[in-house]
Amino acid sequence: MLFFSFFIQTFVQIIHKMISKNRIKYVRSLELKKYRKAEGAFVAEGHKLVGDLLKVFSCQYLAATPDWYKGHAEMLGNEQFRKVEMDEVTEDELRRVSFQETPQQVLAVFRQPVWTVDANLVAKENLCLVLDEVQNPGNLGTIVRLADWFGIEHIFCSKGCADIYNPKTVQATMGGLAHVQVHYTDLPTLLSSIDKEIPVYGTFLDGENLYEKDLKKNGLIVMGNEGRGVSKEVEAFVSERLLIPNYPEGRETSESLNVAIATAVVCAEFRRR
Repeated sequence: MLFFSFFIQTFVQIIHKMISKNRIKYVRSLELKKYRKAEGAFVAEGHKLVGDLLKVFSCQYLAATPDWYKGHAEMLGNEQFRKVEMDEVTEDELRRVSFQETPQQVLAVFRQPVWTVDANLVAKENLCLVLDEVQNPGNLGTIVRLADWFGIEHIFCSKGCADIYNPKTVQATMGGLAHVQVHYTDLPTLLSSIDKEIPVYGTFLDGENLYEKDLKKNGLIVMGNEGRGVSKEVEAFVSERLLIPNYPEGRETSESLNVAIATAVVCAEFRRR
């Protein structure tokens, strides 16, 4: 206990008491994809989100209020945090570096992880999502959050999808990024390598009723672009075409559902079975 108390005192002493202009410039630069890619880093904000990601990702930098540091002193006393650079900031200082209108106590910079996965292996035993040109950061983040809720651990994105490490996307995941691996790849190449017995589902206006279709517990679920839907190149690999029916049948309604909402409906039905 005496050692722990001494370590916490040392830990408090190494926190810088203000944030430098160079640090602000660096963090703000990570709003742009080219700098996130060059640095291999991303930003997360808020006590809940940062708390979830600290358990999974390598942290490079923390800017937080004294109250946040006080509440997390025991965790930050662990060996893994000894090399993390830290600034103690006021609420006003946090606003200067934050991407949020109302910052919540803490901002962190994390290393981008490098995931490797065998798509065939995971799709044989589990459900996975495939996103074809989903370009809205909020939609992508919400889909990651949904995947986490429904126990889907892998999402395969086309290279034209929104960047998962965009600050808006990270915030929209609401911590789901801590439990869901997001992979960027050429989708036709990926899908052409999938074993034939693994179902590839997709949503289309001419598909079979989702609620009447026989659904398996494994496979890939393809969701398309917000405006164009699933591309022809990807559609060619879809083996099971699904329709989310409107209600009542024949009633005039909007042309389509938002892609994140459609993903929620489809995932909920798969899990209900």
